[in-house]
Amino acid sequence: MQMRTISITDEYHDMTVETVLRRAFSVSAAYLSRLKRRPRAMLLNGAPVYSTRRVKKGDVLSFDPADGARLAIRPIPFPLDVVFEDAWLIVVNKPKHLAVHPARDPNEATLENALAAYFSGVDNPHPVSRLDKDTTGLITIAKSGYVHTLMKAVQADGGFHKTYLAITRGVPKQSHCFIEEPIGVLPGSTYQRTVRADGAPSKTECIVLRDLGDRALVRLVPHTGRTHQLRVHMAFAQTPLVGDWLYGERSDRIDRPALHAETLSFLHPVTHERIDLSAPLPDDMNVLLK
Repeated sequence: MQMRTISITDEYHDMTVETVLRRAFSVSAAYLSRLKRRPRAMLLNGAPVYSTRRVKKGDVLSFDPADGARLAIRPIPFPLDVVFEDAWLIVVNKPKHLAVHPARDPNEATLENALAAYFSGVDNPHPVSRLDKDTTGLITIAKSGYVHTLMKAVQADGGFHKTYLAITRGVPKQSHCFIEEPIGVLPGSTYQRTVRADGAPSKTECIVLRDLGDRALVRLVPHTGRTHQLRVHMAFAQTPLVGDWLYGERSDRIDRPALHAETLSFLHPVTHERIDLSAPLPDDMNVLLK
């Protein structure tokens, strides 16, 4: 991962290295603490520098945005469908039945295990958001903790947008609607969610794309990010996802909930480019449309 560099102007003249890194690069206090412990992680005019050093106009300040060491994730080779990649981020079209985080079985390949094998040097997988094990589609991974923090700020500012395609059992009553029901943990469960009055505010937009009589292809837009939100809201609307064994019924035509992260759009936190990506509907969902 390349160094991030700034030429000191009047704006930062006579500030400390720490202040410049915080203001110019949004370096957090926790990450700055790690930089201080790494040799040559902060350079002023090409030489190592303490964070308390004051900079002058014309100086060149650099820092290393990498983690500095590999995370304790076992590399397990697994074929990846890479949709986008640069020095800072990678976006993968995740297949079904692949968990994002390492599981109890150390021999089970997960997305993080696969990325640990895919990356070279000291790049580490830091998922920016998550997808359920059986959900397919686009997922964004930062290559360092620093970039992960920047991406989380993009999310918090409303600059990270995803849409999903789903196939429902039954057809929603309205062609375009919003489901705004609070979601919380189902009493007696640590995993399953449900609509409940004391749950967290949740909002899902639903657009019917194709009415197939006994089912429908819909586009779902999550305006909040609760666990299982799309599945819970569609089940609440009495149109659960086909194959959703947890919130609806199993299907003999698909072995998972018919849900796919189709599009992704965000402003890159380092290059400031607009990134717009899409992933086609997977084969098992296409079969359901025939």
